[in-house]
Amino acid sequence: MSAGDRGAAVPVETGRVRHAVAAIGRATFLAVVAGFFALPLLWLATAPFDAHPTITTSVPEFTLGNFRALLDNPYVLSSLGNSVLQAAASAALVVALAALAAYALSRVRVPGRDALLYVLLLLSSVVTGTAAMVPVFELATRLDLVDTHLGVVLTLSGGLLPAAIFILKDFMDGTPTSYEESARVFGASPLQILRHIVVPVVRPGLATIAVWAVASVWGSFLTPFILLRDPGKSPGAVILYTLYTEGGSPRLDLISTFSLLYSLPVVLMYVLVSRRYGFRFHGGIKR
Repeated sequence: MSAGDRGAAVPVETGRVRHAVAAIGRATFLAVVAGFFALPLLWLATAPFDAHPTITTSVPEFTLGNFRALLDNPYVLSSLGNSVLQAAASAALVVALAALAAYALSRVRVPGRDALLYVLLLLSSVVTGTAAMVPVFELATRLDLVDTHLGVVLTLSGGLLPAAIFILKDFMDGTPTSYEESARVFGASPLQILRHIVVPVVRPGLATIAVWAVASVWGSFLTPFILLRDPGKSPGAVILYTLYTEGGSPRLDLISTFSLLYSLPVVLMYVLVSRRYGFRFHGGIKR
């Protein structure tokens, strides 16, 4: 090999070394980040089966006694049922109303339509549940909705609707109007067009909104805690707050076990819906 060939090979070897070092650095960084997020999940998966769980992850002393002790609480199973009821009802209400409103805003040219959407979205973000809880409780009291599932469903659905409408409008805008014009020629009503033409096209958007609404309601604590007086009507997020000792110390065995049971329905729903529809925040068939 001549001197010139050896000089040309040196930069090539240097570039390979740098590329290898950069690849190792990226892999190490990703492994550290993955481990940082995986440790809490590992604790959640192992602590319910540990006879003496602690805040650190360790090899569990296997037992099923935590589940038996948790089921001794008379409100645990009913709270899971209440969570399912409130989340499902809120999701159904949000999806139905958001679909109607988004379709109307997408097809009807209302003056100030875009400004209205942004104002609703802004107010729903700024005026959070904590800030609005006093007037909401006063309104629920006057409408006799305190200590009812309906009051919780309406309150939570109202807070989710602006963002749901904002997201679904993009799906509606992406649906070609030629489909609807053809249906009108054959005498289809607006509701028939929405049901048989628009909804099948924007199903991924509806699935996204449904899962988002269920997850939001599933983890909601403040609204049901304030509006519900009967522990038998409380959802799991509120009952979880009761799994402490009289001195206020958390019972990690019960809390970890209940957290595992409480998270499984949402995870399974996400996996099933994601496999069937997928999740995306833009939709329709682009023109």
